[in-house]
Amino acid sequence: MLGSFIESCPRLVQRNDASGLTSGTDWQAACAAAPAWPASNAAGFFASYFETAEVSDGATFVTGYYEPEISGVRVRQPGFDVPVYGLPADLVRARPGDAPPTASGNQPLGRYDPATGQFAPYFERGEIEDGGLAARGLEIAWAADPIDFFFLQIQGSGRLRAPDGSVMHIGYAGQNGREYAGIGSLMRQRGLIGTAPGQYAGSMQGIVQYLHDHSDEGRALMRENKSWVFFKEIGGDGPLGALGVPVRGRTSVAADPAFVPLGAPVWLSVDRGEASGLWVAQDTGGAIKGANRFDSFWGAGPDAKAVAGGMSARGKALLLLPKGTLARIRPR
Repeated sequence: MLGSFIESCPRLVQRNDASGLTSGTDWQAACAAAPAWPASNAAGFFASYFETAEVSDGATFVTGYYEPEISGVRVRQPGFDVPVYGLPADLVRARPGDAPPTASGNQPLGRYDPATGQFAPYFERGEIEDGGLAARGLEIAWAADPIDFFFLQIQGSGRLRAPDGSVMHIGYAGQNGREYAGIGSLMRQRGLIGTAPGQYAGSMQGIVQYLHDHSDEGRALMRENKSWVFFKEIGGDGPLGALGVPVRGRTSVAADPAFVPLGAPVWLSVDRGEASGLWVAQDTGGAIKGANRFDSFWGAGPDAKAVAGGMSARGKALLLLPKGTLARIRPR
């Protein structure tokens, strides 16, 4: 845990905190002390340099994600027909005045139509699957199974393992700006998952089983999630989170940077013991929105997949801020 905080420090002391809670100087004392602090007494470090705060009422909902490994190759070959696209050059933010800002105040993502010059939403999932980006040289790899790749997109990074055993690590490069829809929520609304006879389990494993058992309906369901994630090849010893540092299993969480400073420690006390404890906010996610919404990262492999796929925990969250921060931001 202390190691992940140390990895976050170069970003913490320099980046603009979108939550407005901290500035780079707030983190300087803790970040200066951390490298020399004994790892065996990490708890003492956090107690010495931090104070806790609830954001809103502190009531939290925690899910899980992991680094999936699926079958894939760099060069297309029989049985590997699902394109893994790199970031297209025509995916841009609208110029001011060409489209209304989003709820966050940013200009929306989209493209300028080459025929009319007008700004338009970017291709959605169904349009991309139907060939909207084909023959443009954007393919950085090819996956074997569209369902596996769909869930890799949701995770935001992963590994492609070729038949010869070679592995290609891919990470998030961007998103098409279209609406994200959680297919688990859609299935629950439609009575497809639950505990009644004929329903599928609400875990990721149950959702995947439904998609395999009902290929046509499953394909249409996945297309209701209009969001599409673009990838790039990455190196290093772990997938990179939104903070620009590797995320670590059982250590890193994704959070909403509008409420949680990326790089900040977070204490979770929830009804799933394995998710309770100290984490470091180092990532974001399209579905991770709100003051106390977190997505816990569990690493790679079958165990990580099983825990992340079934993770749904509720309880309390405490944000750890450098000592002195609360006195400065609280109104007198």
